[in-house]
Amino acid sequence: MTATQPEPATGSVATPGTGTTAPGAGAGGGTAAATPPAPVSIPTLEAEIAARRDRLAKTIDELAFRVKPATILNRQKQAAKARFADVAQTPEGDLRVERVAAFVAVVAVVGGWILYRRFRNG
Repeated sequence: MTATQPEPATGSVATPGTGTTAPGAGAGGGTAAATPPAPVSIPTLEAEIAARRDRLAKTIDELAFRVKPATILNRQKQAAKARFADVAQTPEGDLRVERVAAFVAVVAVVGGWILYRRFRNG
């Protein structure tokens, strides 16, 4: 076996050249006739269909909730708050004054420039 291929499990033998294992070969030896699967009753099938329908309905409801504009906006606000907290706070939770001061200074300069242009032109 190579390093990327697992050892065959007990009770099965690797089929040469395919990398697969043959069921029934190995410890028991011999070839047993394959038994067909037992027929499934109608009520069992109906119960499985109903369960799958319920899971599908829940999935659709969850997807509909996720794509609502209000939900998307809330998710984006939470992400922005988290990014701001990462930038403005140390891992211990202290405020990074130098970064906040730099941000306030940039906002003041841009705001002052906008006001200057507005009063000068108008």
